[in-house]
Amino acid sequence: MLYPLYDAHADLMAPLRAAARGTALALEWMAALPTAIAARPGDGHAALAAALRVFSDARLTHARPAFGIDRVDVAGREVAVREVATHATPFGTLLHFAKDGVAGQPRVLVVAPLSGHFATLLRDTVRTMLADHDVFITDWHNARDVPPSAGAFGFDEYVGHLVEFLDRIGPGAHAVAVCQPCVALLAAAAVMASDGHPARPRSLTLIAGPVDGRVNPTRVNRLAMERSIEWFDSHLVCTVPARHAGAGRRVYPGFLQLSAFMSMNLERHLQAFAQMVRGLAAADEAARAQARTTAAFYEEYFAVSDLPAEFYLETVERVFQRFALPAGTLQWKGEPVECGAIRRTALLTVEGEKDDICAPGQTLAAHALCAGIRTWRKQHLLQAGAGHYGVFSGRRWQQQIYPVVRDMIQLADRAPASASG
Repeated sequence: MLYPLYDAHADLMAPLRAAARGTALALEWMAALPTAIAARPGDGHAALAAALRVFSDARLTHARPAFGIDRVDVAGREVAVREVATHATPFGTLLHFAKDGVAGQPRVLVVAPLSGHFATLLRDTVRTMLADHDVFITDWHNARDVPPSAGAFGFDEYVGHLVEFLDRIGPGAHAVAVCQPCVALLAAAAVMASDGHPARPRSLTLIAGPVDGRVNPTRVNRLAMERSIEWFDSHLVCTVPARHAGAGRRVYPGFLQLSAFMSMNLERHLQAFAQMVRGLAAADEAARAQARTTAAFYEEYFAVSDLPAEFYLETVERVFQRFALPAGTLQWKGEPVECGAIRRTALLTVEGEKDDICAPGQTLAAHALCAGIRTWRKQHLLQAGAGHYGVFSGRRWQQQIYPVVRDMIQLADRAPASASG
């Protein structure tokens, strides 16, 4: 009953949000008149207009936003960017950010989380990397739009997609995983190395991922351990209602995941909304610009995507409860996953000092698991002052973390093709 109740609430609020937006637009229009008497920056009407706009925009959406990356600077030259769907399955698309007239850059697969948001959450990651790399991304589909006839999508299928996508990109590519998929990417690399797959990645960059959640556990880790997998199944998994294309599919709804994330830092989010209202109503242009930046973040943050139930439950059980990869018990299609099989692939791990979702030490654990990689091919970066989102988006990512990622990929890319493994 939870999903139909959510849909009913969204339907009920839609006309109220529309009315609020209309009123806000009217007040802002009045402010633009030469003889404006309302909604001047800094006055009470402006505060009302700002509050109404924030209320109208604070809604969940379920369609992937646009990446909006149509141009990028490459070596001082502005280059057009085209999104090309290189390969697609019912559950995801291998999306290529093709740049006309640019050749020879290292090919990189960016592995996006399947954790309640769309791959566009990594927009800044992609935009930054495009200057020096030929970038592809795993553009996962919203499970509530995938009919049950498409079959199941669990942890094995996720890993299988990574193997398939790397195969499509071809030998010599690199892979960067952000957050949740670090475990799946390590598993895919191990499987490909064990099989001698020619398209196994030359380098792995793991950013803020729960490789070993037993290390310095966060609230996320503790919550996963407090309940049985049966509890997660019975309390958090819903059936998609008939009004959606995936009607009948069992999913972990994106709105539940978002609620869980926001509840972890509710006071911080409430403060952000209050500051947004004050900023939009302020006379100072810098304050208004900052408020618009915050609004853009929440527009992306509130675009939610449902997870296939089998993937969600298997990830909770294998990654957050049994710690199967570091415990040496993880299997893919019934066969053991041997991280030790990865030998000459370069490895970089990145963590944020203030990350309260994936704490320092959890990603670093990959180095001990990948015992077959020589020490000189391994590198770790603990970014001072960075929280979870700061390690792949924003100033610290662009100015301090990305240069390390870029240099590692370029060094690995120059290694002989026979050296990857």
